[in-house]
Amino acid sequence: MTKSRIAAIDVGNDAVKAIFGKYESQLYIPNVIARDIEDRPVIGIEELDSKDPLDGIHIRVHSPALKDNNAIYRVGSLATKSDNASELDPGSSKSEEDQTLVMLFASIALDAVKPENEKVFRRNNKVIDANYTLGTGLPLREAKEGKDVGYRSKLLGNVHQVEFLITPKYQGLKVNIKFDEVKVYPEGFAAYINLVMDKDLNIINKDLIDKRIIIQDIGGLSTDIAVIKNRNVDDDKAQGFNLGVVESLEAIREEIRTKHGVELDSRRDVVEIITKKQDRNHIYVRGSRTSVHDITDRILLDLAKKQYRHLRNVWQKNSQTEICYFVGGGAVVLKDYLKTLNNNLDGYNIDFFEDENESIWMMANAYYKLIFDFYRKENKDKSSEDKKAATAK
Repeated sequence: MTKSRIAAIDVGNDAVKAIFGKYESQLYIPNVIARDIEDRPVIGIEELDSKDPLDGIHIRVHSPALKDNNAIYRVGSLATKSDNASELDPGSSKSEEDQTLVMLFASIALDAVKPENEKVFRRNNKVIDANYTLGTGLPLREAKEGKDVGYRSKLLGNVHQVEFLITPKYQGLKVNIKFDEVKVYPEGFAAYINLVMDKDLNIINKDLIDKRIIIQDIGGLSTDIAVIKNRNVDDDKAQGFNLGVVESLEAIREEIRTKHGVELDSRRDVVEIITKKQDRNHIYVRGSRTSVHDITDRILLDLAKKQYRHLRNVWQKNSQTEICYFVGGGAVVLKDYLKTLNNNLDGYNIDFFEDENESIWMMANAYYKLIFDFYRKENKDKSSEDKKAATAK
């Protein structure tokens, strides 16, 4: 029997964050794709294999789960350089977009082809058969609408193939992906798990266990607000909104283009401008260092006010809440604005993760903890059954 490898994947609106195996491998890919042709032009093709595969992901994806089957894509960094680059749009459902699946399959295929996994998966010439046990998630809004069931069924019971075309080191390899199990978790619940438990699901924040907590997860396209009471997410009070940072990032990008004549390749470039440690909120216009503080402050403060309004409304309906944690990539972008608003207005007990990396990787870490726990219990049960069968003989 082919061994199943753990995959915990957060297909975020900004980037895919993935953890594989027993936490020995991590992957970060910008969530950008672009339709392409099979023979994409490459300068210095003889040097292709000296480059990083993540900088040149060029694949054909075949899957019954896709609306647009057998299409060819540039993915991640390579896609950001295309004129027809596609990022998830506001109002879209993550569970129903081909882009979500393309990013999911691409990240798994990139793990499967790594040389260190040659002993894990069966290889026949240039075809790799890879089995995975997957933990992933969807926004609370989609989970409450029951879309997790359809999403899971798309993945289970089918073979999904990723063929590497002109990709450094992996050109010509094909990966057949099969899922032995798929767990789709609501993002708010996952955030709570990550707050209170370590990788082995041991309690690390005992003081949070019995507190009434709000978790406001600000993503690219949506915001999830989970209300935690008695160690569980209150399904009736949990809310999801089609309000993320994407529209604000696009507004900043457009205003920079209009005002300064500078064309930024993607939202990723905007995020870098507003979060970098040095020279934050500055760009270069014809070689001159130029502030865009007026643009970013106005647009991001407006978004922060909307996010704060949601917090206020939820807190009023849950008056015995003790603390609200802001998490997600959007919280990193809006942290300073939300803190200022809170200090000047209601003064709620709110907190952020000072380690921005921890906030960005929170969902992937949570999915890993949950799927690893499932995987461990499943294998323990199978081992017990095998021992009983052997004893019976």
